[in-house]
Amino acid sequence: MKAFFRSAPVVTVLGFVIWAWMALVGRTVRWTIEGEAKARAALAADTPGLVVACWHETILLMPAGWTRAVRHWPEKRGRGAMMISLSADGEPVARAIKHLDLDVVRGSTGNKKKAGKDKGGMRAIAEASTRLRKGDYICMTPDGPRGPRRNASQGAVTLAQRTGAKVLPYAISTRPAPRLNSWDRFIIPLPFTRGAIVFGDLIDCPREAAPELLQDALQRGMDEATRRAESLAGHPVQPARPELTPE
Repeated sequence: MKAFFRSAPVVTVLGFVIWAWMALVGRTVRWTIEGEAKARAALAADTPGLVVACWHETILLMPAGWTRAVRHWPEKRGRGAMMISLSADGEPVARAIKHLDLDVVRGSTGNKKKAGKDKGGMRAIAEASTRLRKGDYICMTPDGPRGPRRNASQGAVTLAQRTGAKVLPYAISTRPAPRLNSWDRFIIPLPFTRGAIVFGDLIDCPREAAPELLQDALQRGMDEATRRAESLAGHPVQPARPELTPE
């Protein structure tokens, strides 16, 4: 069955279906956008591009922020790109993304349990770094590709440190929104629903900063933006993580 779904004709069809669904959702959801002024100021700043961080569960929603907002802002200087896993499962999504006027960077962190498996991590970092230095925007999932769910790794902040870019927490939510029984509780967004796009506070990532501290800052920023997006979309408000709440 896996071989069937990964065959070239099926991947082509799936890519088209995913693109059509993403486009339909983006156009028909009643969006509330928060943090636009901060995001536009970040785009206008005379700095390298921007690392945009968003949870893996919202991959089918991620392009809405670009198609409904960023793409139309006069401050936009560069191209938008999403980092997508090099796995066969990521191919249909990568094809769909290209139809939405977004570029794709293929690669992810390697699985340490599978020695010798090339996940394209170094190649993806090199391409993303080049894009950021020329002013592009890279959207990546700090908890992807395998979790734990909603736990930010150091990948986004390390990439920002390497290039001089800043990190922008980005959360997006819709209601109602069915979820798959996967590690990330993957969201299947529905058209003609209610949704929210939240751009959080920018995170500076100086080279001399400890990656662990930047990782904690990203975790807090993502948690805050996610709670706000889910609240605006009409979901019950979840409490903050006790271990991340300042005393």
